[in-house]
Amino acid sequence: MGRKKDKARKAAEKEHRVTRKLSIDDGGFVAALLSPVAKATDEPPLLALAVGTLALGAVLRKPAMTRTGTRMLASHLLATGLKTALKASVDRTRPDAGGAGPHLAKGSGTADTDRNAFPSGHTAGAVAVAQSVAHDVPAVAVPVKLAAGAAGAAQVPRGAHHATDVAAGAAIGWLSERLASWAIGTVDRYVEKRAQRDAEAEVEAHPS
Repeated sequence: MGRKKDKARKAAEKEHRVTRKLSIDDGGFVAALLSPVAKATDEPPLLALAVGTLALGAVLRKPAMTRTGTRMLASHLLATGLKTALKASVDRTRPDAGGAGPHLAKGSGTADTDRNAFPSGHTAGAVAVAQSVAHDVPAVAVPVKLAAGAAGAAQVPRGAHHATDVAAGAAIGWLSERLASWAIGTVDRYVEKRAQRDAEAEVEAHPS
């Protein structure tokens, strides 16, 4: 077990050094270009998008849109919960942490954001929402997934995350959508069966 931990730590240190070299920290055009991408995939905007879609579907009485909004919201909340739990369990220095060296250890909470690189929350949320939209609207599956992938990839040159942080975030986002869809499908099947039983009972009670 000790050797495995040593190998993992050395690999993390190597990735940290490589990522710092790839990071764009000059405040120039590229950095300015990547900043809006990061802001768009932060928790508040994604949450607002999910709630907005759900509310608009309800107001316009469009069940398909309401379902998509519900899936987006459930997936995003699950992804947020999972990534927060992992961040609290693992301490990993962000590539752009000023003067900080590589660090990988058992988590000490989420108070020190410089040590909460793993996993990428932006990526987790973006992938969860993109997968939700793709699930209900296959016609836009490719562009929304590409957008989520680009948002995740942008975290590396920004110096906010290592590639493995982004990969872990993507996995969390994908899993969150699958879990949310399973839960929604289970509720749908229950409601459908309940409605069918009630209809059959009504027919038996009032035969024509």
